[in-house]
Amino acid sequence: MLGAIIGDIVGSVYEWNNIKTKDFPLFRDDCFFTDDSVMTCAVAQAIMDGGKRDDFIDEMKKYGRMYPDSGYGGRFVEWVLTNNRKPYNSFGNGSAMRVSPCGWIMDCDSYAKTGQWPKKGSELARLSAEVTHNHPEGIKGALATADAIFLSRYYFGGFHHKGEAPISDDPEECKRRIKEHIENKYGYDLSKTLDEIRPTYRFNETCQETVPEAIIAFLESNDFEDAIRNAISLGGDSDTLAAITGSIAEAAYGIPEPIQKKTYAYLDKPLRDTLSKWNQFISKAG
Repeated sequence: MLGAIIGDIVGSVYEWNNIKTKDFPLFRDDCFFTDDSVMTCAVAQAIMDGGKRDDFIDEMKKYGRMYPDSGYGGRFVEWVLTNNRKPYNSFGNGSAMRVSPCGWIMDCDSYAKTGQWPKKGSELARLSAEVTHNHPEGIKGALATADAIFLSRYYFGGFHHKGEAPISDDPEECKRRIKEHIENKYGYDLSKTLDEIRPTYRFNETCQETVPEAIIAFLESNDFEDAIRNAISLGGDSDTLAAITGSIAEAAYGIPEPIQKKTYAYLDKPLRDTLSKWNQFISKAG
């Protein structure tokens, strides 16, 4: 979850001023959190409330009204500020930018012991998307991101099925399996390299042209910071692209403590409090 927020904050100053390089200051004084961070916290709070459909709707509306000027899309603003509780068939990348808490609910231990895909986190990911982004592409973007987070936790965390050996000491094999899963299950093309994508990639707010690029930025990374830099270097919807990449990279690599501390300085007390409650919640759940 924090990885998504870091990506959002780092990318905030490049969304409308794209850069095509990895050479930039990770945090600038004028960085700020946007709707990506706000809605990630809303999803986390909804899960802590019980994870029902109404919980997601209530918390997204609550957090959206607490932070009305955070850069939401026009239809989402209308949804937040009215009494409308119905989805509006969006396939925007907002469903993927906010889904990361759902990927941490998925049970690595159970999957290792039974081989059964953890349904709870997937159901939460679907719900977190469907309350607004109920277009098939909007749902797919959220589910693919949650899966990538879960599998990063699983493989990089040393989990493995009975009779298999852990592969946590082979990051390229971990990534190969994650890539294979996402391509086979969701049909995303993850074969291009960042160098192939970067020259022609432009601003795009759809899941189908943000989520694959964000996953590739992770697949080509060496560590958490490198993953964020990869995502920013593509240009495009920089804060959301980096939020999705950061959410996956956190699950694989963890986040260096200095970067964590720096991030908290950009958040206000309500968002810091939500993060604190989430950390306690997920530690008990795990």
